[in-house]
Amino acid sequence: MLHIYIDADACPVKNEVYKVASRYGLSVTLVANNYMRFPTGESVKLVVVEKGLNEADDWIVDEAGPDDIVITGDIPLAARCLDKGSRVLGHKGKPFTPENVGDSLATRHLLTQLREQGIMMGGPPPFAQKDRSLFLQQLDQMIQAIQRA
Repeated sequence: MLHIYIDADACPVKNEVYKVASRYGLSVTLVANNYMRFPTGESVKLVVVEKGLNEADDWIVDEAGPDDIVITGDIPLAARCLDKGSRVLGHKGKPFTPENVGDSLATRHLLTQLREQGIMMGGPPPFAQKDRSLFLQQLDQMIQAIQRA
């Protein structure tokens, strides 16, 4: 059965996932390093992992399977989940695929180097309402595609 996993510590679209999952009758698991508020009920649960580098990522990779959906902005985690056959959606509505994740990893590496050298400052643009709308649209499409298959 289709399940949604959220890399939850810095996820700005948790509420959107809850609404869509509820509409489709899907279960959601939040994975985080710290306790956080979440809707009560049987369809949403929180897994708090040990604090440490990649603990939440490792848990998600171990649990997510083919045709599950992983919500994350972490490109290395996205690549690992794709390798297991999971579908992956970024916070801004960009689906990660086997065809585009390599480019995303390379871009991430390049931008990290530019920031370390002081050539580029700052990070990505702020999260906007259009990002939220695109995310909702893409999540809905991803769920429907999995259910049709």
